[in-house]
Amino acid sequence: MITRSAQLAARSDEDRVTTTDNTVIVLDGATAHDPTRPQAGKYVDELGKQLRQRVPSSDDLRAAVAQSISATSEQLSLTPGSSPSSTVAIVRVTADTVDLLVLGDSAVIVGTVDGNEHVHTDDRLASIDLPESRAYRERLSTGAGYDDEHRELLKELQRAEGRQRNQPGGFWIAEADPTAATHALTSSYDRTEVAWAVAATDGAFDLLPPLGISWHTVADMTSPELHELLRRCHAWEAETDPEGRALPRAKRHDDKSVVVIYP
Repeated sequence: MITRSAQLAARSDEDRVTTTDNTVIVLDGATAHDPTRPQAGKYVDELGKQLRQRVPSSDDLRAAVAQSISATSEQLSLTPGSSPSSTVAIVRVTADTVDLLVLGDSAVIVGTVDGNEHVHTDDRLASIDLPESRAYRERLSTGAGYDDEHRELLKELQRAEGRQRNQPGGFWIAEADPTAATHALTSSYDRTEVAWAVAATDGAFDLLPPLGISWHTVADMTSPELHELLRRCHAWEAETDPEGRALPRAKRHDDKSVVVIYP
């Protein structure tokens, strides 16, 4: 397995990329918009360590993620419902298969040898379509910008999301309850079918359409070119859409991580 990667941290710096000889693990810790809630930095550090120990040789990716969440919760003395959380995206290459897992809104894109691209992402949070989410996006689209009212809306949204997190009919994400891992989305490809794969957090994934860059183009990039791509994403946010009108988003700048994998 050959990998190329790049990361560009925003203020939160809660993305993590962990690799082994046969596995790529990408985590995106959820930003706590309410300062009284715990930040996700320590959580993603510990979860990444636990996943690295279990995922490469596990017969069951969901079980490995569940065990890692449980160990992280125990290590950090976490309580479900009031703990940091993180998306999980995994690409693992075995002798015969390329195995994927996504939990939360990070993504894995697979390019197959027939020239097609297959996007694997978990859109269950977006599909809830919470009123608080619509409210802040609509407000940004009018040019209101990232002001105090916007920040208050994000606090309300995070409270609303908390009531839906790891609940039937809601969405699932790595937090303190290991049963969330049983709801992760998984897929497997014959290794000979896969030309490349890309794993990305939403800070990078969401910016490619406005820049008009295809995933096939990303897959051909070197690590320095990937770094330049993320800087272009940051510049687009800062210079072309600083108030979030064209692409309404919670923060002007999010952490950005992208990994290209050749099995």
